[in-house]
Amino acid sequence: MKRASLLLLLMFILTSLVQAQDNSPQAPSSATGPSTHGQMHSEHHRKMMEMHQQHMEAMKADMAKMRSSLAQMKANLAKISDPTEKGSWQSNVDMWEVLIGHMEQMSKHMEAMGQGMGGMGHGMMHDHGMGGPASPPPAEKKPE
Repeated sequence: MKRASLLLLLMFILTSLVQAQDNSPQAPSSATGPSTHGQMHSEHHRKMMEMHQQHMEAMKADMAKMRSSLAQMKANLAKISDPTEKGSWQSNVDMWEVLIGHMEQMSKHMEAMGQGMGGMGHGMMHDHGMGGPASPPPAEKKPE
């Protein structure tokens, strides 16, 4: 009984302390004035643009590797004589062509977005194509 009432009292005290901490407003520091906020925003924007550029370069490098692998697959495809295996590899080549085409389209879109964000203020990024209607899928190439 003593343990139960001690536990109940301890829970009550801890709950009160937690609520007191949640309810006490934190005074904003006087060091963060309008100019400091603008500088922080500018620095954040610069870092985001730098990161965007790094991602674009990495994506372009990945696409170049994919194109190279696809060219190798196409060269190997010409050497396959078994119709079943050749059909299977042709499907694989077709799928990679669609994927690389889609990545190129997305890369162009992202590059345009990055250039458009260069002079934008905070919050304008969301209205520049983000969340709008999706672009149409790339035209599918049928093997002949």
